[in-house]
Amino acid sequence: MKIENAINGAIKFLNEKNIKSPQLDSEILMSKVFKKDRSFIILNSDKKIEKKTFDRFNRLVLQRSTGKPIAYLLGKKDFWNFEFKINNDVLIPRPDTELLVEETLRVSKNRNKLKVLDIGTGSGCILLSILREKKDFLGVGIDISRKCIDNSKINARKIGVINRVKFFKSDVDNFNYGKYDLIVSNPPYINLFDIKHLNGDVKNFEPHLALNGGLDGLTKVRKVICKSSKLIKVGGKLIVEIGFDQRQKVIELFKKKGFYINKVLKDYGNNDRCIIGTKL
Repeated sequence: MKIENAINGAIKFLNEKNIKSPQLDSEILMSKVFKKDRSFIILNSDKKIEKKTFDRFNRLVLQRSTGKPIAYLLGKKDFWNFEFKINNDVLIPRPDTELLVEETLRVSKNRNKLKVLDIGTGSGCILLSILREKKDFLGVGIDISRKCIDNSKINARKIGVINRVKFFKSDVDNFNYGKYDLIVSNPPYINLFDIKHLNGDVKNFEPHLALNGGLDGLTKVRKVICKSSKLIKVGGKLIVEIGFDQRQKVIELFKKKGFYINKVLKDYGNNDRCIIGTKL
């Protein structure tokens, strides 16, 4: 069988399962089994595919048909300027979260040797992207999940910043290590009752630990802001990702803990997505 025939069969199957981008997904999964980039697959569509490779491809297509995200099937996801290893226990990095990296780099443009804390580090994508861009910054990442911590360490080695970062398995409430110039966080902020309304590829496959923000969606956000007020230096910046409808409540939480609100950033969908405050 040729690559083209295998892909066409997969496209038809994924279409029947209502997968949104069946052709792109099929080509990406074929790239994985061939260990080549997608352009190779497109340019060599008449190349024959061995049975063992075809079987691996079909297994991936079958998993994709259940809604399992492509990123988990590939075990990686691009974020900022880098490729991050991920697994089923790690939230998939989103383009909107790059706003936290962008804003951190902006507010620290003329600063050197700053200490950065990432609360709920997940894959480490936010913190490690910052450290890679700022060669003299030091970082600390915490997460309640051991599997996330292990994954972050792999990524730190992969992009060459392992000597400037430490990771701790810890709940934010119990973390008391150091003082920081910058604190960033993408905490769980989905209302508990709204999780069931999320897209199937999110609610069925991504870790609920990284999604569940409690009854009002702000349980973890409150903890992050409260603890950050104690861990951050005066004049330090706190940058937090929020839900599209949480702006006013989170602003009040910032102010209550002694932060001046610098700005609220909108994401690519024009929703409120990120709040930046300075510790007074």
